[in-house]
Amino acid sequence: MISLVKPYIAPKEEMMPEIEQILYSGYIAVGEAVDKFESEFGDYIENPNVVSLSSGTAALHIALSLLDIGPGDEVISTAMTAEPTNTTIALTGAKIVWADVDRQTGLLDPASVREKITERTRAIMLVHYAGMVCNMDEFNKISDEYNIPVIEDSAHALSSKYAGKPVGSNSRYTCYSFQAIKHMTTIDGGAISFKEGTEVNEAKKLRWFGLDKKCSRLENDIRKAGYKYGMNNVNATIGLVQLRHMKDIIGKHIANGKYYDQALSSIPGITLIPYYPNTEPSYWLYTMQVENRAEFCRLLESRGIMASLLHHRSDTHSVFSLSKCELPALDQFYEHFVHIPCGWWVGDEDREFIVDTIKRGW
Repeated sequence: MISLVKPYIAPKEEMMPEIEQILYSGYIAVGEAVDKFESEFGDYIENPNVVSLSSGTAALHIALSLLDIGPGDEVISTAMTAEPTNTTIALTGAKIVWADVDRQTGLLDPASVREKITERTRAIMLVHYAGMVCNMDEFNKISDEYNIPVIEDSAHALSSKYAGKPVGSNSRYTCYSFQAIKHMTTIDGGAISFKEGTEVNEAKKLRWFGLDKKCSRLENDIRKAGYKYGMNNVNATIGLVQLRHMKDIIGKHIANGKYYDQALSSIPGITLIPYYPNTEPSYWLYTMQVENRAEFCRLLESRGIMASLLHHRSDTHSVFSLSKCELPALDQFYEHFVHIPCGWWVGDEDREFIVDTIKRGW
């Protein structure tokens, strides 16, 4: 079976000595390896304002906490995402306000977001789903016009680009996941990057109970309660090794995605996703819309190819029942979208086989 997702781990002869060294170094918690990972990850996304964390969910929570979002506030979000995007908002006590998606892309629709803004709106949570970048030209306008910060959930979008630069320095907050099956895994982990560096120190306090690690515990005064969200030296060491390979690994995702963009462009029953101006996807998954999706998935499965929706739309969960509303564009998109294998493990022969299988019809 050609898998839809698969973790990449650097060769053991490269990885294991580094892990062994840090495991027996005497310091496996937050330390120099974490600092080094933040520096090198910042170089990778071309933004030095980075704080590493224990998960992408922690990154989202830190962003919301820095904004002091809580009961009585509203956060506009999308239901077209994995659950943590929105369960994290729910944890704050704020109300999630669903905006609809662009029917062609499945990504949050700026026009719908504008309609949902109220005096209680404190943030806009958008998701670069499957590595496709939202219409940031329009979201930047909305953010500036209403003075509402944007949180970019970039769990799927490492190496995606906006305006010629890696996603990670456009909005006030950008949140990453290094969970098992993402472009890059540190086994688990995450990071948050900031457009400006003024909130970095506060974020570092929030990731460690509210304590300032620049001074001793005996000298600390917690002014705002924080969490245990720090990345440890072991995960950071894994990340440092993984980063050496990301240009090539994500490059394979992108090469496969571009191949599909061409090879699937004129097949009856398939509608490809258009990409917004000034954006470049990193193809964590290859997403398209198909007619008769159930039959399409059965065909591919019969030929040893995994095809799936992967994520369940968030607005159907009971925990979000108070936010229920009509989302007609999402209804239409959700009925037809599907993912096919696109990652680093998909070789030239594999992707040709996938396309040939699809061309046979379903």
